[in-house]
Amino acid sequence: MIAKALGIMSLAALTSSLPSYADDQFDVGKEKAKVCMTCHGENGISSIESYPNLRGQKMTYMISSLKSYQSRERSGGLAVLMHQQADALSEQDIADISYYYSKLGTDSE
Repeated sequence: MIAKALGIMSLAALTSSLPSYADDQFDVGKEKAKVCMTCHGENGISSIESYPNLRGQKMTYMISSLKSYQSRERSGGLAVLMHQQADALSEQDIADISYYYSKLGTDSE
């Protein structure tokens, strides 16, 4: 019983000393998302009715959407604006921004 408790405490100490990559990605994504905030709002809630809210959006959906803008699969309406924005993003930028918005409104905020 004591050995089990010591093992759990050792594991907890080890994991608490590891870097928090998820928190780092949130901060990096927030910095990269500044360009998005003009249209989609400072906290991912747009004040412009025709622009979607990004706060709490699913990460996989955001990644898919941004890649669809890059490949021109999404067109019409205001897509031309998003084509230009998406073209400027690397794969890592897309992942970081998508992670950031997916975590807004959760404990990471």
